[in-house]
Formats: sequence, C-alpha cells, structure tokens
Amino acid sequence: MKKLIISEKPSVAQSLAKVLGVRGRKDGYIEGKNYIVTWCIGHLVGTANPEAYGEEYKDWSKLPIIPTEWKYQVLSGTKKQFDIIKRLMKSKDVGSVVCATDAGREGELIFRLVYNEAKCTKPIERLWISSLEDNAIKQGFENLKPGTEFDNLYKSALCRERADWLIGINASRYYTVKNKKTTSIGRVQTPTLSMIAQRDKDINDFVKGYYYTVEVSCKGMIAQSDKYENKENAVQIANSLKNVTVTDIEKENKSVNPPKLYDLTSLQRDANKILGFTAQETLEMLQKLYEAKLVTYPRTDSCYLTEDMEQTAIDVINVIVEKMGFATATKPDINPVMNNKKVSDHHAIIPTINIKGFEEMGLNEKSRNLLILISARLLTATAPKHTYESTVITLKSDDTEFKAKGKTIVSQGFKVIENEFYRKINYKSTEDEQNIALPTVSKDEKLLAIGTVKEHETKPPKQYTEDTLLSAMEKAGNKEYTEEVERKGLGTPATRASIIETLIKRGYVERKGKCLIVTDKGKELINTVPEKLQSASMTAEWENKLSLIAQGKSDSDSFMQGIQEFVKEIVNQ
Repeated sequence: MKKLIISEKPSVAQSLAKVLGVRGRKDGYIEGKNYIVTWCIGHLVGTANPEAYGEEYKDWSKLPIIPTEWKYQVLSGTKKQFDIIKRLMKSKDVGSVVCATDAGREGELIFRLVYNEAKCTKPIERLWISSLEDNAIKQGFENLKPGTEFDNLYKSALCRERADWLIGINASRYYTVKNKKTTSIGRVQTPTLSMIAQRDKDINDFVKGYYYTVEVSCKGMIAQSDKYENKENAVQIANSLKNVTVTDIEKENKSVNPPKLYDLTSLQRDANKILGFTAQETLEMLQKLYEAKLVTYPRTDSCYLTEDMEQTAIDVINVIVEKMGFATATKPDINPVMNNKKVSDHHAIIPTINIKGFEEMGLNEKSRNLLILISARLLTATAPKHTYESTVITLKSDDTEFKAKGKTIVSQGFKVIENEFYRKINYKSTEDEQNIALPTVSKDEKLLAIGTVKEHETKPPKQYTEDTLLSAMEKAGNKEYTEEVERKGLGTPATRASIIETLIKRGYVERKGKCLIVTDKGKELINTVPEKLQSASMTAEWENKLSLIAQGKSDSDSFMQGIQEFVKEIVNQ
C-alpha cells in the first residue's frame, strides 16, 4: 500500500518528491512505487456562507447566526485539485495519508478540512519539519508522527476560524444594517484599528508644552540640570552661576547583550525599520526563501534554537562568513541562543547551509537584503557583548545639581557585525555607539562655569509604523497577564501582517510613507462600535486560550460557548 502525501503548495510537493525519489508526474500529483505526492493550493475548503444555513439568512437583519452543525464548501477556484486529492484518498492503492502541509496551526487546518470534506477515514501521519533542506525532509519522513498527536492543534485552528466567522459575520451584518452602510468587523481587525485610531486621536489632541533645563559649560564638558516647568526659575539659576563644585564621580562598567535570533514578528519589525518592507512583503519573501531552502520555517514565535542544533548553527555561521563577507572577531558562542524550553513548534528563523549557493540563485535585491539581514542576526546573536565604561560627573552650585555623562567603549562586540551589515545595505542607524569624552576632574574641585537656559518642546506620540504597530499588537493585553501566560497580544506572528493589509484594503487605514494613519472611514467605524469589540485585552485573552487549546490545557467547547455568548450580546444590545 502507498502513502499519500499532501503538501500545502506544488513547489513544496516537488521538494518532497525529489527527496523520496518520486518522479512519475501526473495531472495534479506525482506517483512512485511507495508514495503518491500531491498538494493543496492554499485553502481548498472553507466555511460556508450564512445562506447555506437557510434562505432566511439572505436577510442581513436575521441575527444571530450560530450554526449548530458547521458546513464547509470546496472553493470554486480550486475544485479540480480537491477532486484529485479526494480520488487519491479513496484509491485502493493508498493505505495511509501523510499531512505534509506547513507545520503550524494554519497548515493543520488546511489539511484537516480537505480530509474531512473528502470523508476520508484512512490513518493520518504527520510530517513535522522546520526546514525544506533535503536532510530535514529525509529525517522528517524517518520520524513521521501519529496524526492524533496534532488533534489539539487542529481544535485550536478550528476554534480560531469559527470564532472569526461568528464575530465577523454577525457583527459586520449587525452594524451594516444599523448604520445603513457596509461595515467590516473582525475579532482581531477591529481592536487593531482601535489602537491606530487612538494613537491618531492622541496626536491630534496633543497640546504642545515647554520645559526648561540649565546647561553648564565648564572645562570642556556640558552638564545638565533637572527639568523646570517655570522658565524664570531656570533663568535665575543660570544667571547666578559662577562656579560649580565636583561632588561625585561615578564610573561603572556596563554591557549590552547581543540581540536574540529572529522570530517572525521581530524580523518583520526590523525589515520594516531597516529595509522599509511591509510586514506582508516580508512574510511573502520569507516564504519564498523557505521554499528555496535558504531559510528555516518562517511562521515561528520562538527566538531560540534547540540544543541539538549547535553544530548546525556553527556550520551555517562559517558559510555566512565565507559567502557574505562578514568578519567575526571571535569564535561564536552558540549557548545563549539555545533553549529547548523556549522552542515550542518551531525554532528561530535562521539561514540554512544552502546559502552557500545563494549568489547563483538570482535573488532580487529585496530578497537578498532580507536573507543578509537574517544571516547577520545569527552572527550578532552569537557574538560577544558590547561593553563600555559609563562615567557620570555630578556638579553642584548652591542647591542645584548638574550631571555630565560620558562613555568610553571597551569592546564593540556584536556591534561590529551589526554596523558591517548597515554598511552593506547603506542604512544609517540612529543608534551609533560613540565615545563621549569627559575631562579629568577630581572630587571637590571647583570649576568656572557658564550657565545657559535651554528651552525644550514636549513631543506628541509618534504615528504607528508597521514596526511599532507589530510591537504594540504583540504586547497588547500584557498588563492583564502574568509571565506564565503562553501567548499574549493581538493575533499571532503568522496573522498580524494580513490583519494590517486587511485594514488597508478595506479603507480603514492608509499608508503615508512608513506611517499607518486611520482614515475617516476608520474613525467612523470606531465611533460606531462598542468598547467590547475594540478591546485589545479581550482579544489577547482569546488568543491565549487558543494557544492553551493547542497544548491540550484548555477546553475548545467552553471557548466556543464563550464566543457564542459574546456574539449574542453584540447583536441583542
């Protein structure tokens, strides 16, 4: 009997077939002696429209719509491929099915919906890999897991899909009818829009203010006082200054740890800040690099490697240094980036050994820069700390203190590699580390001084960029939770980019340069819907429960019961 292997995309199916020695190309699949390899084209099966539950739901005022038995439909654009997979599942030659879709919540859902819609009952095995390198695929097939081990992951995916459907369909219909205008509401979409709208409101409501400091110039250094709200107080202190006394000299050795490896969100943030890419753009390029076997699995929320990857990481580092021209001053230290306890489904994003041939692969400039960014992060994360000596000289005149701050870099550490990367892509960092020299003084020494009043404007909050919005989405709800919470924030690393794109596509948000600005349409929506639909903390709580369901630590039925009660409350207000 043959194993039927179902991947998420044709390109991945070809990689799997190559490693397994399956070469008989057919219409919609590849067949060999022991395996048949076929593929989905993303989602082949999706939730049915409300009208499928009854003709009365053509009337948008008939609410709530809460299915007792969920219906699914084959998507019209992919029916041919679904029929091929269904026929192969029913084939007498097939003894079992291997789920080889992407190793995550969404990939699990894509496979299970096809399996269920085809009414297949054959045993399931799961291919769970973090790289499409030949060795990773080979090892994955040597260690196929029982499909039942991923039932909780499927339940979590199903709950997420159905919660999005229930809230999206019911709330969107309710407010469309109420406002007599097409309105789109989403479980994660609307709280994210609310955050952007609130930031814009804070900026518009901001009233500029001023504060004052006194700067003391003496012996070639500048020292500064605390802030004064009253300019006259600052002027009086500056005018009365003639000399100051050194009351304290504090020297301290400090260090900055290297940055962590990239998970998807932190990579999207840096790609936006440094390379100017949108979050969706980064995800799409990253997926192509993954399918080209140049990087590991992209949709990860971990910044660490497993402890059995030490030699792999060292081998990849050596290739990066050789092929990308980075100079490393010391032997890399892999220990800080390895932690089994902080790797759940997938480890951090790193390049694969295949980058030794990346120059011949014809990558465009954007993809090349993204690959170099990921490579540089592996080098910086395993480089030494950045160390420096901090000096604070405290001066005093009467009862007023002034502080001068100096810095002497002891070792650049990881910043050598970071700065080298910035030079490669012509990026000017605003965080350049430089020596700040202070003169040699002794305690109780008196110095001639000149005082100057400096006026400072208070600054409004900054508009969200995708970098800062992704950070805000990731941290949303943190105040409500303890450190034991598995997942916090709005959405997941895999979904945040699509949420931003959806808000832009529906006209609620627009891009102005790197900034994300709420539109009049977006403001109108936020002014219409109640706080509970805008609540970041509630949505973050749901996201945490979905994570716990995936781990078998929470009940899917009670989660869905809570969503149904929430929907009834929305449409019956």
